[in-house]
Amino acid sequence: MTSFDDIYNQPDPRAYFRALGPLEYQSPHHAQGPFRRMLTFCESSKDSEGPATVLDICCSYGINAALLNHDLAFDDLYAHYTSAQATALSTAELIQWDREFYAAHRRPAPVRVIGLDAAPHAVSYARAVGLLDEAFAENLETAPASTALRHAARHTRLITVTGGTSFLSPRTFQPLLDSIPGPVWVAAFVLRTGSYQPIADCLKLYGLITEKAADHTFPQRRFTSAQEQQYAIQAVTAAGEDPRGKETDGYFHTTLFLSRPAADAARTPLADLLQSI
Repeated sequence: MTSFDDIYNQPDPRAYFRALGPLEYQSPHHAQGPFRRMLTFCESSKDSEGPATVLDICCSYGINAALLNHDLAFDDLYAHYTSAQATALSTAELIQWDREFYAAHRRPAPVRVIGLDAAPHAVSYARAVGLLDEAFAENLETAPASTALRHAARHTRLITVTGGTSFLSPRTFQPLLDSIPGPVWVAAFVLRTGSYQPIADCLKLYGLITEKAADHTFPQRRFTSAQEQQYAIQAVTAAGEDPRGKETDGYFHTTLFLSRPAADAARTPLADLLQSI
């Protein structure tokens, strides 16, 4: 797969949107509606106590938080960060502009969002403009979770992931779930080129059953080359999935996996959370 490492830890998101826009990257767009509905349902659970906290893994520049808590679409963010005005600003000026931009579009009763990402510049930006209530630049695949992260995560009700699952293992999820005493949902958009089973097996140890949105896949981005497309088609086929009409049409696709307590799954079918798709 093509590496985009150089855009994930910039002082601000402009390079990210300039690079991914032409490739039609769109995972946060697909996640916006389902994540909002999941939050409503898991907050209304009989086991829930008060407002929920969202923990966004691989949060990058706080994009999922922006879409959860603001009357904005993902295309609005593309337009904002690739505009002539944004291009002309220094990072410090962009941060101030973004504070005003997000404040003007803030939804009533915003949810508390914690961000976790290995990229310190990205999470620092998201914290500076007010997208994240707390931000942690930690890589739990290579180091233990800090005491501060464990403490911040304790009220989490929904864990979200829209990118990066290919680089994640149970090592990331175990310390977080160990820190959360109450029921939690885990929603992940996973590339079809890999397996989510090791993570699902880990979540099962915490009493969470994992469901797959079998009737839907979600375009992630265009391929950068014929070689990348060939890799994806072969990997999807090896995983037992059918690439026809998806990867064969020029896009990586993701599948949504939702893990939650069995009682919540029985009360709210996964299909209800995808009703507008």
